[in-house]
Amino acid sequence: MVNESRSWSTVPRYAKRFMWVVTLVVGLLSSLIVLGYGDYFYLGNPERPDNDDVKYLHTARVLINEGVLSYNTSDQPSTYIMPGMPFVIAAFMLVFGQGDEVVIAIRLFQCLLQALCIPFIFWLAYRVFTVRTALIAIGISAIYLPDYFASGVILSESVFRTIFLLLIIVMMVALEKRRTSWYLLVGLLVAIAAYFKPHSTLLPVLFLLFWWKQRYTWKEMMKYTAAMGLVFVILLSPWWIRNVVTFDKFVVFTESSGNPFLLGTFINFQEPDADFYKEYPEHKDVLMLGSDNQLKERGYDMLAYHLKHNPLLLLYWFTIGKVGSLYILAYYWKPLLGIEMIVAHIFQVILLIIGVSGVGMTLRKLRQWPNAGILLASLGYFSFIYIPFVAFSRYGYPNMFLLIIFAAFFIDRMWAAQYEKKMKQKTRHHSVSGGS
Repeated sequence: MVNESRSWSTVPRYAKRFMWVVTLVVGLLSSLIVLGYGDYFYLGNPERPDNDDVKYLHTARVLINEGVLSYNTSDQPSTYIMPGMPFVIAAFMLVFGQGDEVVIAIRLFQCLLQALCIPFIFWLAYRVFTVRTALIAIGISAIYLPDYFASGVILSESVFRTIFLLLIIVMMVALEKRRTSWYLLVGLLVAIAAYFKPHSTLLPVLFLLFWWKQRYTWKEMMKYTAAMGLVFVILLSPWWIRNVVTFDKFVVFTESSGNPFLLGTFINFQEPDADFYKEYPEHKDVLMLGSDNQLKERGYDMLAYHLKHNPLLLLYWFTIGKVGSLYILAYYWKPLLGIEMIVAHIFQVILLIIGVSGVGMTLRKLRQWPNAGILLASLGYFSFIYIPFVAFSRYGYPNMFLLIIFAAFFIDRMWAAQYEKKMKQKTRHHSVSGGS
């Protein structure tokens, strides 16, 4: 599947130099931004945990001081979130302490990840398309403001995006090499990703499509599935054992899906109208309160209500509406460098239009660019996995590097088409001149 002729040694020297320059600039600029803006990046109050970022910090402190993984439960154990981000923060706290220094260290770490993503994006775009597409892609990434915002906000998106990028690259190589070691590495990265975003777990199902296309034998399929599954089970075992020991029950990932499921039934993010409460009076004043199962039941009631009274609107929301809400607005919740949010949102829409155009062009010419299949499948997977739940820019952000690559491909092809057109016109002009 992967074009073996496109190894690192075939990348032109000028392209490598440009890539490293962009990497350095992005790393330095993002570091200056997070150091200059400091606590401006807080979404919540550090003294009173009231948002995910400060809740993560509180959870990490409790983890270190009490040895308990909690979230929204004071110092009591919880399965509300996966422990990936709290573990990362706790690791930094062990080195830098629990004061302001650790927050700076975490932000600078995220700046490093952002910089490292530049060569990953370049390499992915180069392997799938052309060197020019790769150069355009990292150029767009360098001016994409949500990346700088994500570096300063202490949430899981920056770390997860890096894991996701690596995972796609490793999946592509695994398909090419057909070696168990690469599939073991896929299982490792999927398990790590699951500790941050559990919905990543089913991404390897995409292999079935490519295994069939590349005529893998049943023996190979079983062997590689077992390799990935074994690593995944081993790495998730500590989480499962902890849940059984602590709660006397098996919890695969978390027990917090009810809230995002219920919120996902709010069409256009609007709470239910008065007519809903007339039909379901038991939910009035307690809609967002209660256990995970109670929230799920209320979500089912919301679906039943909309299916009865607003079926077409419900269909729109659970298709175009949900997918659009992931990408139309930028993950840029506070202005940086004097650039207002509206500017970032306009740029986001333009980038989205060009990126979708690139997706369409790729689908039409997939035989010419076969390696793009895994990018398309990954984008589709992480776009539609949110349809049952609440979907907004924070969740769509880790996928944006894929749309950036497709946008770069579209720009590359348009430039190439214009160049070819001019050359043909020039050749025709010379022919006419010579003939006369």
